[in-house]
Amino acid sequence: MLVQQAIAFVADDVAEVGALMRDLSGRYEAMFSNLRTTLAVTLAQSATMADAAREAGAIADAAAAAVHAHIPNQPQLACASGCSPCCHLQVQVPPGIAAAMVAHIDAVFTAADRAALRERLARAAAAVVAAPDPAALRLRCPLLGADERCTVYEVRPLSCRAFTSRSLPRCQQVVFGNDPTGGIEQNAAHFRIHVEATAALELEARNRGLPHQQKGLALALLDEWAASGA
Repeated sequence: MLVQQAIAFVADDVAEVGALMRDLSGRYEAMFSNLRTTLAVTLAQSATMADAAREAGAIADAAAAAVHAHIPNQPQLACASGCSPCCHLQVQVPPGIAAAMVAHIDAVFTAADRAALRERLARAAAAVVAAPDPAALRLRCPLLGADERCTVYEVRPLSCRAFTSRSLPRCQQVVFGNDPTGGIEQNAAHFRIHVEATAALELEARNRGLPHQQKGLALALLDEWAASGA
C-alpha cells in the first residue's frame, strides 16, 4: 500500500509540474504575440518609415534587455565592443532602416567621411552583385571603423542587433576559417524579438503601399541617398 501511495504522489506531482510548464509555454508564446501587436500599433502611427525603423529598434532593444534581465538561465555572451567577425557577414535590411541610417550619417559624418563611405559602399555592393552566393560572401562592413567598432552603432540594422554568440573562436572559425557554411548558436528569445521587429517593418511598409522587401545593406544605403537626391 505504501508503494502505491508513493507512486500516486510522484505521478500527481509530475502532472502538476507538467501543467505549470504548459501554462508557462503558452505565456512565453503570448509574450511574442504581445510584442507583435505592440509593434504593429506603434509603427502604424509613425510619421515616416525612418521613424518606424527607429521606434522598432528602440522597442526591440528594450524587449531584449528585459529578456536578459528577467528571464533566468540566459547564456553568457562573448560579444563585446571591438569584436567584429560578424561585421564581415552579409546584412539585409527591411524598409525604413536605410533611411534612418542615412539621416544619422548625414547628421554626424563629415562631408569627406560621407564621400569615403559611399565609395566603400559602392565597392561592397558591386562585390555582392558579382558573388555567386552573396550569403557566403565575407566582406568587411563599410561602416566598420578602424578601431573595429561600428561607426553607426546607435542606428545599426536589426539583424546586427539580433546577432549574438557565446564563443569568439566559433565566430572566427565560421567567418574567417574553414567552416563558412556553419552556424553560430543564437539566443533564441533575443533573436526572435528582432525577427518580429523586422517583420513588423515589412508589414508596415506593405500597409503604406511601399516596397516591403529586404535589401542588402550597401545597396539600400546607396539607393536611399539616390532617392533623396543627396
